[in-house]
Amino acid sequence: MPILQYKCEKCGKKFEELVQKFDDPVFCPVCKEKAVRDWSGEMFSATGKPSKKCSGNCKTCGGCH
Repeated sequence: MPILQYKCEKCGKKFEELVQKFDDPVFCPVCKEKAVRDWSGEMFSATGKPSKKCSGNCKTCGGCH
């Protein structure tokens, strides 16, 4: 299960969330609106180490395997 970075477009809150799948819906802990992925942070592999190949887009990235 990856820990991904999100941003709420309504209130601007940035946070991390542990998700089952990269496309699971995530909601802001402050205002409860649906949040979007925040691609600005560093990406890590499933081992917790920085991934050298990861583009941050789980649909196309092969860096965590």
